[in-house]
Amino acid sequence: MSVSRLRAAVAVGACGLMLLLSPTLCAAQQTAAKTIAVLDFDLIDDQQPWAPASVEYGRLAAIRLQLEDALAAEGMYRVVDVGPASAMIDNYRSRMQLHACNGCELDIARTLHADRVLVGWVQKVSNLILNINIRIEDAGSGQVLLVRSVDLRGNTDETWRRGMAYLVRRLGEVDAASR
Repeated sequence: MSVSRLRAAVAVGACGLMLLLSPTLCAAQQTAAKTIAVLDFDLIDDQQPWAPASVEYGRLAAIRLQLEDALAAEGMYRVVDVGPASAMIDNYRSRMQLHACNGCELDIARTLHADRVLVGWVQKVSNLILNINIRIEDAGSGQVLLVRSVDLRGNTDETWRRGMAYLVRRLGEVDAASR
């Protein structure tokens, strides 16, 4: 067998081995990933008296889903369903915003047996200036592990999607042990 054929055979064998091992490696990565409860985003509407929020409420739900999908797809976290704690969440939300509830987010995460909890909020400074903020906390200790923010110029579905995509990229840059 010639050297070039031997190299080709080794390359084909290596590719086959990678294909066989990739589901195992992906499963191991998913198993190692921490669980996270992603709570609904809050809206801080500084423009309420002049230009009350309307479409922004739908965008809050959209960026939450975008975030959950990206966290799972990137293997950063295993996202837990917050549905089983919906009564608790509704109770807290009826009294305060979750990003500023003084520890209620940790109660929710512990109820869901999640390792981490993510709270998020969007501040509408004006119709053209907004910012998306996220905070990730360790459910056991309450320690804040990560805080990120992105400013938006323009209040459209596209700017919100791009802003969230930027935040997800920034999360991916952080060492897994630090988030």
